[in-house]
Amino acid sequence: MQPPTAIVLAAGEGRRLRPLTKYRPKPMLPVATKPILERVFDQLIGVGITDIVVVVGYRRNRVQSYFGSTYGEASLTYVTQEKQLGTGHALAVAESEVDGTVLVLNGDQIADETLLHDVISAHDASATATLGLLRKSSIDEYGGVILEDGVVSDIVEDPQDDREYLLNAGVYAFEPDVFDMLYNGAPRIGERLLIDAIMELSGAGHEIRGVVSDGFWVDATYPWDLLEVSFELFDGGLVDGGHAIDASTEPNIHETAVLREPVIVDGDCEIGPGAVVGPYACIGENTIIESNAVVKRSVLDSDTRVNANATVIDCVTGVGVQIGAGSSIPGGPGDVRVGNRVFEDEPLGALLADRVCDRGGVHYLSGSIVGPESVIYTGSVVRGTIAEGTEVQY
Repeated sequence: MQPPTAIVLAAGEGRRLRPLTKYRPKPMLPVATKPILERVFDQLIGVGITDIVVVVGYRRNRVQSYFGSTYGEASLTYVTQEKQLGTGHALAVAESEVDGTVLVLNGDQIADETLLHDVISAHDASATATLGLLRKSSIDEYGGVILEDGVVSDIVEDPQDDREYLLNAGVYAFEPDVFDMLYNGAPRIGERLLIDAIMELSGAGHEIRGVVSDGFWVDATYPWDLLEVSFELFDGGLVDGGHAIDASTEPNIHETAVLREPVIVDGDCEIGPGAVVGPYACIGENTIIESNAVVKRSVLDSDTRVNANATVIDCVTGVGVQIGAGSSIPGGPGDVRVGNRVFEDEPLGALLADRVCDRGGVHYLSGSIVGPESVIYTGSVVRGTIAEGTEVQY
């Protein structure tokens, strides 16, 4: 059977991941050193898909300039969602680029080949839609699905009853009928949601199927999730081996440095004498880790510099961050403010957004978030959320 065209929804910002999404959309944030969207494409190519339509919007130039018109064996076609008006609207803007059955998935969630294959194999034209479902102990905000004899009977966003719900993984196979419902249905609070269109199709007599998969699926909703997702990629086998060191970096690792698996280090990095990296360390390209520094359970984006004797645990950095000599990020758990909510005891030592400059001897309390372009002067103690462009000296 000819593989379907894939539509990847990658137009959103990812507001709950601010300030990392100040300059790029959530699908371009790194997990285990690769952008989330790149790992999505890898899995699609793995199940034989060669035509991918990418719906872009917020900071779309970051996606298009990174990938261009092809990725691996797949051709990429971009369509723009000018305003983020919901997942249903995002799918609707791609209609002109597809014909026949489509596989739809989110560009900010990673579904492995097993899950994608299960949805493609379970779908045929007698059903208007087939949903990929997972057995999870907590479905949180992803929506719960009731499946009866392979047919979806109900979808509930925040279920409060004791029925046995399956998690909606956001992987769908659709027939063209779905587009009619996307245009004809009523929006909810200014947005047209894909899940509403699916339930309207069901109410209109269309068959909506579900397939329960044992595949791997992860999503990064909050800053600390970037750590957890990267670690799950190691444990789930989506990162080759537990000791993935780019060939251009190997000559730059001092003989007295210690790398503890699992660890992944991108190209053109340097690791100095006595440095300890890992376990569960993801080091982006052009990163320098100086002598006797310790980096573990962390995701460091490209062009980061960890100066001598610094300790970096449970940390996420943006691009071009400097962590000064002797600075200490001792790790989580900590209380983290995201918007107007405070999440208690989350596994985040600190998040340092793009081009934060730490001058050394700085101590970070667990759960600290530092906005882009901020400067932290020597001897300061960082706590809570620091706004973009702030100078911290205390």
